[in-house]
Parts: sequence; structure tokens; C-alpha cells
Amino acid sequence: MLKSLGSLLTFFVLGYALIVLLVYFFQHRLVYFPSRELVNTPADVGLVFEDVSLTTEDGIRLHAWYMPASKPTARTVLFLHGNAGNISHRLQTFALWHQLGLNVLALEYRGYGRSAGEPSAAGTGLDARAAWRYLQQERKIPATYILVHGRSLGGAVALALTRLERDVAAVVVESSFTSMVDIGREKYPWLPVGLINRVHYPSRESISQLRAPVLIAHSQGDRLIPFAHGRALYAAANDPKSFLEMRGGHNDGFVATGDTYQVTLGQFVEQHLPAD
Repeated sequence: MLKSLGSLLTFFVLGYALIVLLVYFFQHRLVYFPSRELVNTPADVGLVFEDVSLTTEDGIRLHAWYMPASKPTARTVLFLHGNAGNISHRLQTFALWHQLGLNVLALEYRGYGRSAGEPSAAGTGLDARAAWRYLQQERKIPATYILVHGRSLGGAVALALTRLERDVAAVVVESSFTSMVDIGREKYPWLPVGLINRVHYPSRESISQLRAPVLIAHSQGDRLIPFAHGRALYAAANDPKSFLEMRGGHNDGFVATGDTYQVTLGQFVEQHLPAD
């Protein structure tokens, strides 16, 4: 009897150890879900756009879309997308910013869409930095006119960028998380996430160091990243800061919130980006 119990215990221990090892070595596949095919372009929602090619400081070629505003302006948003799909799945957001009168640069992280490479936490930060520098060096847009908008994973990338580039004018963090470790512990409480995590996005720590104005948006109905993460980010942020409680779920909050979403973004722009 004892021998059978010992064998069973050994089986479970070895099985658990195998799962931990698999998660440790393949956890990037639990975080990043890139799609290579671009299913639409901004032209499909009536936007003029340019294909942009960027090169990161570690030599990765990236793809982006630049969508100029209808009237000449320096006000620009750098949009950083979530962990699935690519920029061709975010056309509604680009159209919204266009309606607010801003230029839009939409970046595809390494491994997404037409961008080369494989995604990683450090890599996405360098990707955002390449886009940030492109706007200043190639488009000649001063940092004081550039707002960074990150949704879901993009919120963490936006906050990572603010640690690399301290002169970001303003930041919108939408439907994002406090850290990958916090999310991992919630999703996999039976795993030693703190010990095996290799994908580091310490957003709570990053936002506590941010001195730029920040708008945090999150939905009570978000089942992927709980509302508490948005509130915790808001609590950790410095003034000036504001919070938008959205409606809907994780992926459709900006749609379900209706006009309030666009009005809030517009007010944030008027408060924190200089006029031309």
C-alpha cells in the first residue's frame, strides 16, 4: 500500500515538474499570439496611410502604418496594440484618433504582421522606442506633441517605453495589467509563477516612476484582465492622472463605452498636448 502511494506521489511530482518546465521554456507562446496576415488596411475605413519601415537598435526590421490627420498638425498618437492579431485588426481605433484630429503611427511589434523577428518583453520595448524616435527624427514631431496609447499588452509596452524615453508627453493605458507575474498568479495559482516567469512587464513599478499625464481606462466587465488591475495602476500613478471606467469586455470596451470614450480621449488631448 505504502509503495503504491509512493509511486503515485512520484508520478504526480514528476508530472508537476514537467508542466513547470514546459511553462518555463514555452511561456512566450502563452503571452504572444501574433498573426502574420494583414486582413485590412486603413483605406478600408477611409484613411490615407503610408507603409513605414523601421529598424530597431538591435537590427530588427519593423512594419508600421502612418496615418496623417486631415489638417496639418504636430499632435500625434503612437498606438501600441495588444498581444493577439496585428495592426490590421485595430482600424476602428485609428479612425477614432483621426476623428479627433491627430496623426497616427501604428506599430507592429517584432513577429507580428510584416515585422521580422520574434516577440519578447525587451524586444517590444525596443520596438516602441524605434517608433518613438522615428516620429521625432523622420517626421520632425517634437516629443511634447506625442501621446502614447497602449491597449492591453500595449499598455505595458507603453509604460516600458516611458522608462526608456523620459520625455513622453502623455500616456493612455487601456485594459492593461499591473505585471505579468500578477496576471500569471491569477490565471495559474498552482504554478510558482514568481520563480519561473521570464516575460517581465513591471507596469505598476513603471507607472509609479512616470511623470507625464496618464489616463487609465478599464472595464468592470473585463474577464481577461480584471478591473482591479486598472485601479491598481491608477493608485500607483502620479498626478496628473485620470481614470475612465469603460463598459463592455476586454476587447470591445472602447466600442461599448460609446461617445464617452472618444470625448474622454479628446479632453485628455486638449488638456495635455499643446495646440499647433
